[in-house]
Formats: sequence, C-alpha cells, structure tokens
Amino acid sequence: MREEMSRRELSELRRTHQKPRSPEGWGLLLALWYLAFYKPVITESHLRRKNIEFLFIRFSAWQYAGCDKLWAGLVTTLCDNIRQHFGALPLSVYHVMGTRPRFASGFSQKEWVLKTGTCLRLGGLLLILGVGLAVLLVALLVPGLKDHRVLKVVGSAVASLSGSSLVLGIFSVLKNLVVSEKKKIERLTNSDRFASQLGFMSKVRSEVEVLVDFLAFMEIFERRRLRVVLEITSLDVCYPEKVAGVLNAINTLLSDANTPFIFILAVDPSVIIPCLEQTSCMKGLADNGYLYLNRTVTLPFSIPQMGARSRLRCLEAAVQTREDLMYRIITGNVERRRAKCQEAVEVPGRHRADAEAVRCIHEAFGCLHDGADPLSRYLPANAAHLRRIVNTIPITLRLLLHRSGGSGSPAPRAAAAWVVLADQWPCRLSWVLQCLEDSWQSQPAAALGTRTLWSIFQENVRELSALQKPLHNVLSLDEDPELFQTFLAADFPFTAHDARAFLGVTVNLDHSIRHKMGLLRGLDRLQ
Repeated sequence: MREEMSRRELSELRRTHQKPRSPEGWGLLLALWYLAFYKPVITESHLRRKNIEFLFIRFSAWQYAGCDKLWAGLVTTLCDNIRQHFGALPLSVYHVMGTRPRFASGFSQKEWVLKTGTCLRLGGLLLILGVGLAVLLVALLVPGLKDHRVLKVVGSAVASLSGSSLVLGIFSVLKNLVVSEKKKIERLTNSDRFASQLGFMSKVRSEVEVLVDFLAFMEIFERRRLRVVLEITSLDVCYPEKVAGVLNAINTLLSDANTPFIFILAVDPSVIIPCLEQTSCMKGLADNGYLYLNRTVTLPFSIPQMGARSRLRCLEAAVQTREDLMYRIITGNVERRRAKCQEAVEVPGRHRADAEAVRCIHEAFGCLHDGADPLSRYLPANAAHLRRIVNTIPITLRLLLHRSGGSGSPAPRAAAAWVVLADQWPCRLSWVLQCLEDSWQSQPAAALGTRTLWSIFQENVRELSALQKPLHNVLSLDEDPELFQTFLAADFPFTAHDARAFLGVTVNLDHSIRHKMGLLRGLDRLQ
C-alpha cells in the first residue's frame, strides 16, 4: 500500500504539477486560515485526483479486552490517532469554525469559497470593540470628558460585549484542544448511567462524523485522498460478546457510502465464527457465523499453508529477534547496500511482470463480462459476493505469476473460474481438496493427475452426506448443487493436477473448513 501511495503521488505530480500540502510549519498557519475563513468545495478536479495517503492505525483488541465495551476502545483509538496525525490545533479549530465540504455547483473549479458571514461578523465585532475602546479611552483621557460617567459606562459595556464574544470563541477552541474526542467518549463510558444512557450511540456517532468531515476538509487542503486503515488484531482471544461488538462497530463506521475507513481484520475464522454463533447478534441469520462474516468482509484473504521456503523465512525472522543474534541484521544491511547496483537490472523485470499481470487481469475480467462465455452464468447475484470475486481475481493471478517465476503465463480464464468455484461452493470444493490431500498422502500425485474433480467428488459424496450434521453451517454456504455439477462436469472440468496448481494461491477459500473436514473424516474412519 505504501508503494502504491508513492507511485500515485509521482503520477499525480506529473499530471497536475501541484505538490500536496501538509499541515506542518507554514502549512499549519495556512490550514488554520482556511479553517477560519473559507468553506471547502468538492470540485471535478478534486474527484479526478488519484494520489492517496494511507493513515495506518493498529488496534490490538487484547489491550482493551478488560473494557466493558471493546468497540468503544476501537472508536477512541481511531479518534486519538487521527488527532495525533493532524495535530490537536487544526481539529480543535474545525470543531468551532470548520465547515463541512459541499459539492460544487456546475463546473466551477474553485475549491475555496470565502465565509462572507464569518468575515462580516468578525469585522463587526472588531469594529464595535474598537469603537468601545475608543469611547472608553476618550472618557478616561480627555480632560473635559473625565467626569462623564455615561461615556465610561457605554464604552466599557460595548467593549465588554464585543470582547466577550471573541473570548468565548477562543475558549471553545481551547476547550476542544484540552478535551479530546477520546476523553469525551471515555467520559461517557465511565458514567454510572452508561448502561441506560439515552442517545449514547448518537453522541459517539456525531464525534465520528466530525472526524469524517474533518478528513474530507483535509483532503481538499492537502490535494490528495485520505484513507484511514485500521489493522485489527488479537480479536480471536476476546470474549464472544466483545467480538460481536467490534464487528458491529466496524459495520457502523462503514455504513456511510463515502466513509474514508478501511479495516484489515486479522482473525482465525475457526475461533471467531463459534464466538459469533454464541451471541445474540446472529438472530435472523439462522445462527450461522459464516453468513455474518461473509456479509461483513468484502475482500477475503485466507492465508494458505506455508511452504518450505516460507517456514525458513519465518524461522530466520524469529532468530533475528534474539538479542544475542542481532549482528545478523547489521550483516544483512551491509549485504543489501552492496546489492544496490543490481536493483537497476531488476527493475525492468518487475515492470515486465506488472505488464503481464495487467494483461492477464484484463483477460480474466473480459471472460466475466462476455455473455457468451459459460463463466458468466455462474456469477452470483449478490453484490457483496460479486465484489469479493472481483477483488480476489487480481490477487490470484499475481500470485500465480509470482509462483511461475516468469516461466509461463497462467490461463486467466481458468484462474477466474477457480475463484468463482471457491466463492460459490466453498464446502464442496473444500471436501474435494481434502479427499485429494488424503489420496496424495497414500499414493503418488502423478497417479491422480488426470482425474477430474467431479469424479473425485462423486466417489466420496456418500461420506460427505454422512457428515451433514456437523457440517450443516458450512454446507449452507454453497450455492445450487446442480450448478456445481454442471460447472465441474461440463464447463470447467478441473483435474487433480489443476487443483494442485491452484491450491497454493486460493486465498478466497477458508482453509479452516478443510481442516475441520479432515478431523471429522479421521474420526469417522476410526469409528
């Protein structure tokens, strides 16, 4: 994501020749000036901007596991990190004087409109304050008017009234400067009436909406898009009610279509799903945690099993954390400096790989869009599932290209079909893969290479039928069984060899399902 951010920044700079601004140094003074006296406008040129900045926020649920409301910890972490990134002063001024961005009328390219009302009010207050002070000074200093109490009273009253309005505005800014959004939410949650407090969620929602509007303001000021990326970890070590609370908070924050938040949810589904099924949030979903998780996650990425090289890399990373072996890191840095001269040779190769990946992705999407292609018949009607397929195909193709090492291009149509298969029938595909894995352990892989997946499924379907009760929730994820037969038996007759090639890059299939099937199959054979 950081590399994409840098690439887009350079591309936008070449296109517009405008450098992005930052609320630091002189930029802070300029930001405060715009906050006080200008209204931001979303123009066509702003919508055309492709440069983006990611604000990464890490949220470890375990650190807040002792809180009554874990989701409140998520919101306070979000508010606190945004405040730290942009500074307390701009956010405090926005609370008092900021204006929500509005869309431009017509084709106007003017991004800032003067706040006429604010300028007139401020100018009027300063004028009245000046007049009041002048009258007061005249009444105090002019010898012939020193005894006129009326002038003194009028001057002091006018100066006090106009000055008090300015002081109240400054006091509001200072109050927001001292009392952050995090403290406001913590004060609400610490209240004795927290459990029965009316309008609590609306107050939290209003604080989040102010942050969203502030981010929209800063997008126009900085001349780039802003996205807040929250990395949520350790959720699978919390109590079930708190897990459901965090997922509900994520859905609440993402309820707005233009929300600038991206959540990276790093969890173990085999732990999270039973937690969800124990809570009351599953009412109306047939107590199926898989359905709830599928409606929340828009880009699934299930990490495959580690290969031999990955295990070695993890071992090396673990060894480097030892203090007595830290010299290895220094040695590695020296070696990387020596290898800098080779980077110029490697870059063109990366460009060629990217070009080949783009070509394959376009070809795969062309198959999805082609009405004459049988693959288009199997696309889901659900928008969330369709988005998952569209998000997963580019990742799958890039992983296939990476594994091939440039020796050969993967078949984009076959890769797209495999992604659709994993998304539409995760249970039946997991069963076939588990049966294949058991067969590979007992006989050479070459003996099964030409067998189709449909023939393997037919051979073991009775065993799957006997496990319907423990696999009920997983089976409910599958779409039409007749379409599954048509898919594998006629339109896309994948073989065991194809499954072995795709298994290592199948990121949209929950591998915990296959692991559960392996355990049930082993227990059934023992009986």
